[in-house]
Amino acid sequence: MSAIGTLTTHHVGINVTDLERSLAFYADVLGFEVIGRSAEGETDEGKEYAFLGRDGRLVIALWRQAEGAYDSGRPGLHHLAFEAESLDHVRAAEAALTARGATFAYEGVVAHREGAASGGIFFHDPDGTRLEISVPKGAETAPAPSGSAPACGFF
Repeated sequence: MSAIGTLTTHHVGINVTDLERSLAFYADVLGFEVIGRSAEGETDEGKEYAFLGRDGRLVIALWRQAEGAYDSGRPGLHHLAFEAESLDHVRAAEAALTARGATFAYEGVVAHREGAASGGIFFHDPDGTRLEISVPKGAETAPAPSGSAPACGFF
């Protein structure tokens, strides 16, 4: 074991261009609760933030300090993945995202790779950040869009 002990992910910070639009997406569509946010005029130069989570536990911090769209060709975040309780929950998320006009990398639920039991949906937030909602098992019969390469790797 390392001298620093075992580390776990605490939360993920995402730069956004429009805080209200991103709040509507992450809170209203994906179901995260707003557990804190900047007050109007509280931050320098009009920068805003919101903390989102579940049961009071911080999961995502949104920071309005970006311009332009997410660039998958630049170093940094590749994608953010969430694990759902069941394939039915993944499909419910897909329906909510479709109703919201989200863009998807693949049509429907796909397997992570050929022969994998895991799989899910791959889509983009309003700024183009790549997201995934998947399950560890139950997607055995779903197509594998990237063959033996991970579906989450190149969307």
